[in-house]
Amino acid sequence: MTVTAASRLFEPITVGAIPLKHRVVLAPLTRLRANKETGVPSDLAIEYYRQRASDGGLLISEGTMIAQEAGGMPGAPGVHSKEQISKWKEITDAVHSKGGKIVCQLWALGRVADPSLVSTVWGASTLPFVQDGQSPSEAPKVTQLTPKDIERFTGHYVQAAKNAIEAGFDGVEVHGANGYLLDQFLQSKSNNRTDEYGGSLENRFRFPLAVINAVSKAIGVERVGLRMSPLGTFQGMREDDPIGVFLPWAQTVLAAQPKIAYIHAVGPRPEGLKDADEYDTLMLVSGNLDVIRDAVVKAGSRFLIAGGFTTKSAKAHTEQTDDLIVFGRPFIANPDLPERIKNDWPLTPYDRSTFYTPDAHGYTDYPTYKEEGSQDALAPKAVL
Repeated sequence: MTVTAASRLFEPITVGAIPLKHRVVLAPLTRLRANKETGVPSDLAIEYYRQRASDGGLLISEGTMIAQEAGGMPGAPGVHSKEQISKWKEITDAVHSKGGKIVCQLWALGRVADPSLVSTVWGASTLPFVQDGQSPSEAPKVTQLTPKDIERFTGHYVQAAKNAIEAGFDGVEVHGANGYLLDQFLQSKSNNRTDEYGGSLENRFRFPLAVINAVSKAIGVERVGLRMSPLGTFQGMREDDPIGVFLPWAQTVLAAQPKIAYIHAVGPRPEGLKDADEYDTLMLVSGNLDVIRDAVVKAGSRFLIAGGFTTKSAKAHTEQTDDLIVFGRPFIANPDLPERIKNDWPLTPYDRSTFYTPDAHGYTDYPTYKEEGSQDALAPKAVL
């Protein structure tokens, strides 16, 4: 199969209520540049998102806390205060000024929250997250959410979604992946409840589904997406039969909200904190998401997929599917990533040591290809 320079990545597509001109999507990337006391995004974030915006391109914001009690990570932003909403409005205005679209990823940490930053570390159950080299007795104590707590957190998601729309976002993505709160309810690794929120798949789906339904009702289902990580092992997760859990979960969401804008699945790249081989190799090792994609497409929704894609594998993938391809690390070092991919320009390598540092270095100081002057001016250069 011959893959053209542009491929289907640059065909227009509508995602729920959001019209797009191409399918290169910015992943939700935690960068920890917000004010550590207030959770207000920094002024640097305005430029960061503006740089990565493109005409008709979709950006997914970094994980954004739905409430103070849902947080517990220093430097992560929120969308629950007037000051946070005001700063996000500056960011969304900057994205829209370039013709871009942006959705807000709604985030609650659950059992992985830093206990020094929250009064209570909440979880689906009392099962702690035990880090490598740590004994269970050293892990932070986790308090199981009661049904009343679950109702309160559902309200947090709804209010955060409304706040996101007030801040100018084009929609929201409910974060149900990577071992955070909603994922903790879905997976038996973190949910050993014996009430109506544990045990059977129907029970484990109950709270996450309530969130999807409530947020959809609040802002319109065509402005709502869902992220899941069926094959991920991050933060102690991974079902013995992941597709046996996440295919029914996707089907349940699609049955309840058939007009949901999209489902965004993370491929089997094993650890977000480590480099790995490209996506295609990992798919052979860890299984694949085809059956989930098929369910999403059959229901008439859109499928977004992330997981170590390169320029080459992304183009090949979109020749065979109607997916939108979500890029993380390459988008950090290449603010003009869609244009580079479209023109087969080389990519600037990223610097992992600057992913979570507090200043502009490694955040807003990466030049575009045109700013470099020419392909020969790129040093070092790598076609990824």
